[in-house]
Amino acid sequence: MPTWLLIASLPLLILSLTAHEVAHGLVADRLGDPTARLAGRLTPNPGRHLDAFGSLMLVATLLASGGSFMFGWAKPVPVDPRHFRSEQRGMMLVGVAGPATNLTLAIVAGLGVRFLAPVWFDGALILLEMFLLNMILAIINLLPVPPLDGSRVLGGVLPVGAYRWWRDLDRYGNFGFVIVLVVLYTHPGLFWGPVGAVSRVLFGVDVASG
Repeated sequence: MPTWLLIASLPLLILSLTAHEVAHGLVADRLGDPTARLAGRLTPNPGRHLDAFGSLMLVATLLASGGSFMFGWAKPVPVDPRHFRSEQRGMMLVGVAGPATNLTLAIVAGLGVRFLAPVWFDGALILLEMFLLNMILAIINLLPVPPLDGSRVLGGVLPVGAYRWWRDLDRYGNFGFVIVLVVLYTHPGLFWGPVGAVSRVLFGVDVASG
């Protein structure tokens, strides 16, 4: 990846992370939980959403991989499920909001690549990086491992008794991050397969194939 594009990836990453977290807060607020709003987390200001160590991890892995991989996290949006009519359904909807936002941004960027590439190659490269970053964020966060968003989505379809047990696994969140890293390292197809599939649909090229 060209150096200028790698540098341009950083603000794109910050934008994507911010959109992800704001989406969580907006859905929670819509469902009756004002916690994120009262904490000032519905703002587009990135400084309200970035976690110091998690952001460092994202930047470090992004730079070390030359822009092909990243792993880290933003500051979780505070959610009080007691405000929801149904905790299980509410947490599922809040959980899916972040990855859905990243997937939407990826699709928009992918369509931009398709139409911009013939007339402005550098601009298409920036949009391609936006596509990749948001696909990566969506895929990682949808893994059904606590405390990632995918665990909330899975929890939403579990029987009530199983949900309570599954919810309590959040206390082992650090262990969950280790599991995700191991899975992504040992089974990269789980990671790049969806990226390639979506890119083939949007602009006819499997960007995951190299």
